Amino acid sequence: MNKPLKPCNEPGCPTLTREGYCEQHKRTKSAYDQYRESASRRGYDSKWRKARQGYLSKHPFCLFCMKEGRRVPATVVDHIVPHKGDKKLFWDSSNWQPLCAPCHSRKTAKEDGGFGNKTSNLRM
Repeated sequence: MNKPLKPCNEPGCPTLTREGYCEQHKRTKSAYDQYRESASRRGYDSKWRKARQGYLSKHPFCLFCMKEGRRVPATVVDHIVPHKGDKKLFWDSSNWQPLCAPCHSRKTAKEDGGFGNKTSNLRM
């Protein structure tokens, strides 16, 4: 039995597919993902999930949104300075900040060169 067609998981892509991504975006994702370790191998395991939940319970609102006078729930514990595998920096809670998913995506895109941006070490 064939699965029904659904839009590609890539934001803005109208191509219908039976899988998560259309052929074009499947190749793009594969090229990127083949060089990136899994989340658990990068330290985002059950110990991290417990620490993240504790941090967000103490810091429930997005820091960037609060600076703009808006109270938006934080869903991400962001590493202010990207840890890049440095376990000491990864677990240094003074290097954490609470962000909502949209603010985290914008910050990461600016730092990592996403969306065609040059890489930088900008802090918002």
